[in-house]
Amino acid sequence: MNTSSPRADTRAFDTAQFRQALSQFATGVTVITTRLADGSFRGLTASSFNSVSLDPPLVLWSLGNVANSLPIFSGNSHYVINVLGADQAPLAQRFSKRSENPFGDVDYELSRTGQPILKGASAWFECHNRSRYPEGDHVIFVGEVEECAVHPQASLIFHAGQFGSTQTR
Repeated sequence: MNTSSPRADTRAFDTAQFRQALSQFATGVTVITTRLADGSFRGLTASSFNSVSLDPPLVLWSLGNVANSLPIFSGNSHYVINVLGADQAPLAQRFSKRSENPFGDVDYELSRTGQPILKGASAWFECHNRSRYPEGDHVIFVGEVEECAVHPQASLIFHAGQFGSTQTR
């Protein structure tokens, strides 16, 4: 059965209330990394990560339209999504801020295509930058996973504006 309902004339909430409601959804935390044409690296913290498809293997994440790294991630052919472990909150904080050299003393190795993979991550996905979809104030990136690895451990989560862990005591 397909039904159609009229859209609301006005919203019964403001941006602050919407943001607060969204904060009640606990998410995992990732750092998306890529290599620039000059050989340097760029990385950013993102909690907007989700699986899309097993066949082909697709994942998605999103980035704000005003992010200074949007042209970099839009133009690069590959990137790595690093799923952070419970003890990696300092990395999430580091890559959530603009910094001259966020990779400074960070341990990483290079992927098959030369993208940085953060050591200690609970999983990572090297993705071909398959497609991008502008929606609202963000761009949704769909990556086709070409390689991945898993290192099972408690995960870093973000809930109500705070970092936490899936680890129980």
